[in-house]
Amino acid sequence: MDGAVPLFRMEGISKRYGGVRALEKAELSVTPGSIHAILGENGAGKSTLIKVMAGVVAPDEGRMMLDGSEVSFASPAAANQAGIVCIFQELSLVPELSVADNIVISDPPKRFGMIDRKAQRRIAEEALARAGAADIHPLALVKDLPLSRRQMVEIAKALARKPRILILDEATSALTAADVAKIFGVLKRLRSEGLALLYISHRMNEIAELADQCTVFRNGRNVASYAAGTKSDNEVVELMIGREYSHIFPPRPMRAPATAAPVLEARKLSWTDRLDNISLSVGAGEVVGLGGLDGQGQRELLLAFFGVLRGLSGQILIDGKPVAIASPAKARGDRIGMALIPEDRKTEGLMLPMTVRENLSFAALDRLSRGGIIDRAAEQRLIDDMVALLAIKTAGLDVPVGALSGGNQQKVVIAKWLMRQPRIILLNDPTRGIDVGTKQELYQLMRKLADQGAAILFYSTDYDELIGCCDRVLVLYDGAVKRELVGAEITERALIASALNINGEEMPVGGMAKTPARGMAKTPARGMAKTPARGADA
Repeated sequence: MDGAVPLFRMEGISKRYGGVRALEKAELSVTPGSIHAILGENGAGKSTLIKVMAGVVAPDEGRMMLDGSEVSFASPAAANQAGIVCIFQELSLVPELSVADNIVISDPPKRFGMIDRKAQRRIAEEALARAGAADIHPLALVKDLPLSRRQMVEIAKALARKPRILILDEATSALTAADVAKIFGVLKRLRSEGLALLYISHRMNEIAELADQCTVFRNGRNVASYAAGTKSDNEVVELMIGREYSHIFPPRPMRAPATAAPVLEARKLSWTDRLDNISLSVGAGEVVGLGGLDGQGQRELLLAFFGVLRGLSGQILIDGKPVAIASPAKARGDRIGMALIPEDRKTEGLMLPMTVRENLSFAALDRLSRGGIIDRAAEQRLIDDMVALLAIKTAGLDVPVGALSGGNQQKVVIAKWLMRQPRIILLNDPTRGIDVGTKQELYQLMRKLADQGAAILFYSTDYDELIGCCDRVLVLYDGAVKRELVGAEITERALIASALNINGEEMPVGGMAKTPARGMAKTPARGMAKTPARGADA
């Protein structure tokens, strides 16, 4: 975009939170009719940058220029009035309201002083169609939609505000592959219409397909700007983390076939139309992956093991003995020793207003208490151990966990459960929306826990993770296990063929497109089952 006149500029922007430097003399230039990618690790300053731009926080110093004139925004509403609209990674929808209510919530159409419901529905339908989500009913309640469809509503809500600059912060992290393809088409169309788009993602394949320009942030500073396609992925990652990077997974140990009874086992486990006679086992020291297209029962299977679902048939066995896991409390108890790292850390894994300390110790309070009194010394020792083990970056243990970067929040979720020393660990797509450096740390941690004897069941929508981390992979299709892949059998070709429920030998070489970084996915026609409210125990 050389020679293009910037629509928006940020010059010398700095922001500190106490002693933590979030931004330091940051610069950014955005031009109309382009997609500008912002890259960097979690904690690099990307989120603070867009919060300043969107009027969520005020910078300590620096200035912003829009159409050549200096501007400042006291609130997101002021930024919206100026044509700057942000779609944050954390959804801003009100679950109890309808899709239409959410889309026009900030400025509903009125007639005779009352909300004009016909006009509201028309606006919602137009916005949904513009977002490539015309199949979502405007009168549906948001709480009844799966996460991927809620994300599409969030995008439609932003487009209804008719932005000049649209900021997308990991806006595809919860979307299925079909929805991602639609959104890519929408973004390319918006670019052709002259919008300026700021795109934040950890998915390098998305950056390669969409971006015109890229800016890399590290430690609160922009360290490089370049035309998309002029640097290799490794070069970009090295700019992001400030050191040479090699994307390798920890080596898997050579194990003899297990002879002892498995730690966790399912026999003909079924639930409604989501799980269909699933039988599997996970031994001590094993990492067993769950593959397949998104929405084929993987999440429900993890919830079933953790005691969230009602009306299960079949058996769950622990150490070879049948057990009835009636609740998450029983699953995490000493007899079973299970932990579930949930899909959505914001709503299912953390209490955002509470401190890092409180979030870390919450799951282990029963182990840290005697007679209802918490042993603060033991609590502190355990928390210090977890912060060191997972290299959690925080300004202090008494800051709200919501102030941490996404990657560090995910580390807190994992550390919370490790404080209970679980021997069975269920992981529900744990690397969604976190940077490559943190991912590598989590891969190493997973292998370390397995080497220490934990039995790990690992669902991921990223085929590379299944290939690089797992001893075995069970591929689910329509709620049933269709194929088990072991060791060298775990290949992208085999995973894709099994996910599509076809014979791998029938696939033409090179006939399948490269899997997106977060894996292939589809939206099940019947939609994701609602999780009972008490699943929030995870």
